[in-house]
Amino acid sequence: MTIKQFPDPQIKLWMAAIKPPMYSVAIMPIWVGTSVAFAETKSFNSGIFFTFIAAAILILAWENISNDVFDSETGIDKNKHHSLVNLTGNKLLIFWLGNLCLVSGLLGIIAIAIWQQDPTLIGLIILCCALGYTYQGPPFRLGYQGLGEIICFFAFGPLAIAAAYYSQTQSWSMASLAASVIVGIATSLILFCSHFHQVKDDIAAGKRSPVVRLGTEKAAQVLYWFTGIIYPLIVLFVLWGFFPVWTLLSCLSLPFAFQLCRHVQQNHHLPEKVSNCKFIAVNLHFSCCLLFGLGFMLGG
Repeated sequence: MTIKQFPDPQIKLWMAAIKPPMYSVAIMPIWVGTSVAFAETKSFNSGIFFTFIAAAILILAWENISNDVFDSETGIDKNKHHSLVNLTGNKLLIFWLGNLCLVSGLLGIIAIAIWQQDPTLIGLIILCCALGYTYQGPPFRLGYQGLGEIICFFAFGPLAIAAAYYSQTQSWSMASLAASVIVGIATSLILFCSHFHQVKDDIAAGKRSPVVRLGTEKAAQVLYWFTGIIYPLIVLFVLWGFFPVWTLLSCLSLPFAFQLCRHVQQNHHLPEKVSNCKFIAVNLHFSCCLLFGLGFMLGG
């Protein structure tokens, strides 16, 4: 007797709503900032590292969940079947679930601050959260003005890397600041790519994303520069002595960069085909940042 396989569209929708691959966005800044700290101090506090990782995942979950809530209020997600609000039909429940994730994540950050008897980390993370709120939260909704990528760059780049580095060293570093530029660009790339397939919905809701402003064809051309700048910057910082030569391992992620740019160039005007480009961008972000951090570990 054979067991018939029944694909469950509902499970696929829930997985698309939860977006497990996207949580590398929370993990990689902590990994890179901690790796830079290890390279410079030769010390590593695993308790702080893993607590920070858990807290970052919970805080990103809050941001993703609350964005679904805020988007449901503008009507931009009316065709988004994998919105958590649309799946549950209960906006209030999703709103408080997001707040629970935020509070839980902040408790982890507070625990680190208590261990270190230093509130600096709390301030940095609250600033990250405040920036995250302005992206979609009322009355700001800066993402609707096309400022999401800039917010993303600072929240997941300089601020997150500084926080991760500080959590290990309770100090600051020019190398971590330089590293934050790489991580910030790679992270913003994911958000930029997420706009290509939803131009019509964005225009209908009054959202002026960079892809809406530029048009998909010109945005696909900008993507080449946006993606390509990552690797020359790494080489430049290696030559300037900010990064160890081992960080050039991140260049092994170049196949994902080529795949991303080629895919978007060919399909920028086809929403059905280009919709997966953000996941290629996630692969690029994950592999580049993972190897980048490993380079600091090996070069330390």
